[in-house]
Amino acid sequence: MDVYPIERKTEDEIEESLRNDLREALRQQGFIVHGEDKLVLTTKAKDELRKIQIAAKANIIKEQKDFIIRKANLAKKYSLIGNNINPSRIQLEMRPVKSGSEDELLFRWWNLTWWSMPYQRPYGRQMRFIIWDITHNAPFGLISLQSPVLKQAVRDKNLSIPNDELDYWVNRSMYAQRVGALPPYNQLIGGKMVALSLISNEIRAAYQEKYQNRKTIIAERNIESELLFITTTSAFGRSSIYNRLKYHKDIVAEKLGYTEGYGSFQIPDELYERIIEYLTSIGENTARGYGNGPSRKLKLINLACRKLGLANYTYHGIKREYYLFSFVQNLKQVITRQEYAKWKNYEFNDLFAYWRERWLMNRAIRTTHWREFNTEAYIDNVLNSLEEVNNNE
Repeated sequence: MDVYPIERKTEDEIEESLRNDLREALRQQGFIVHGEDKLVLTTKAKDELRKIQIAAKANIIKEQKDFIIRKANLAKKYSLIGNNINPSRIQLEMRPVKSGSEDELLFRWWNLTWWSMPYQRPYGRQMRFIIWDITHNAPFGLISLQSPVLKQAVRDKNLSIPNDELDYWVNRSMYAQRVGALPPYNQLIGGKMVALSLISNEIRAAYQEKYQNRKTIIAERNIESELLFITTTSAFGRSSIYNRLKYHKDIVAEKLGYTEGYGSFQIPDELYERIIEYLTSIGENTARGYGNGPSRKLKLINLACRKLGLANYTYHGIKREYYLFSFVQNLKQVITRQEYAKWKNYEFNDLFAYWRERWLMNRAIRTTHWREFNTEAYIDNVLNSLEEVNNNE
């Protein structure tokens, strides 16, 4: 039997293949890749921007299709028809998601399938919460928190954070990667309830319990376990959920400005792993995970782009509104003048009662769309779309 040597690609061939595949993946999502490889958005209209992110989401769904199919019956177990909801009887609780629990499986299933903004693996410190409708025994909404990026111009400027203290103050905050209501509660303005929950005493207490006696790995500083603030961004431009969000007269979501338009959702995970393999092959440090900071992925993609002679493909140009949820009344003075924190006191049940009175009952009376939503039918549509993916492979 003849044995033939395995043909291995040269470094030039690997680089050219990776360059071409990156460009093609971005074009398929709706970006224009100019001759100098600068990414340009074809539009700034929300519907078109949503299509770009849906294309990125499709890649995630394809990679996670086995899990989505396997756990669809669990999602159905807690599915609802909108007409079966009695808005006046909705009663909510917020539960930390525990590893290996049924809540974790439900959280993952809906986090992958529901929103147009694609799921991205969290980095650094992480906390997840599922908000549950006790009366109707169904998931109401999700919150996913993670470590923020160390440098964020709009945040650092507005809060006057000194450069040499960035890691200390940023590590007393979290970034809300996912904040939203699940169907059919989203049509009852459930998103505002989930957003209100970000400033609840329960989240602050859960953080304190989890992160007592921790140090930053990068700078080896002790982190105080009292969470000072949470930040988040809109999906596309102005946010209908965060805009004018108040608890009585108190501003809950303070708009600080807009992000600059950098991110990594547009780089499919499969290509990101090839980027890591390429950088490793040329001797670059590709260490990831806890201790390397949540901006590590952006840095590695940017490094690969430079090595490949490309523009920085982490610049997608989608500028998002940037919001601050503070647990203290005097946050800027705490940071700049070392004042004692004047803590706000918002119980989850009080926030729920306010949302119920301010938004829920009015929406339930004025509209009927929420009654028409069939969650089980939505789940079947997800499965049917995955069946088409399988047939096309």
